[in-house]
Amino acid sequence: MKDTVEVLRSSGRGGPGDADIGAFRAFFAADRFAALAGIQIDEVSETGVTCSLDLSADHRNASGGVQGGAIFTLADLAFAVHANRALVDGAGNPGGQPAGVTVGQSCSISFLKATRGTRLIARSRCLSRGKTMSVYRVTIEDDLGVPIAEFTGNGFTTGTTR
Repeated sequence: MKDTVEVLRSSGRGGPGDADIGAFRAFFAADRFAALAGIQIDEVSETGVTCSLDLSADHRNASGGVQGGAIFTLADLAFAVHANRALVDGAGNPGGQPAGVTVGQSCSISFLKATRGTRLIARSRCLSRGKTMSVYRVTIEDDLGVPIAEFTGNGFTTGTTR
């Protein structure tokens, strides 16, 4: 695993509707497990989040495949970033209420194929979001465009901000 936090790459805004990615990278730098695994936050917008993981020998299991926990951690971080978008960018929750931290209430992952690529990319989308409950879908593909896993996360938004 990496010795330093690799969550931060660059800062600044992307296209219209994109969030200040530097704010998200700074907030989630405290997610030590994902950072030490080498997961990077690549894009945050109103419609989704993209995170990626450059694969190394450290991500391999005993049979040489990518460890399921590495794939799950990538999906979980994309879910966490997307579910906490309102908290980090200050937009608030539906109904204009201040945003609290959204935590995972339940989740499932289906592993579809083994990767032959060198990088995994997770893309999230929000299926439903209310005042306290939310559902997100995260699709994980490799850099060859092969679908690797599908993750569904149910979030619960608390009253706390950290």
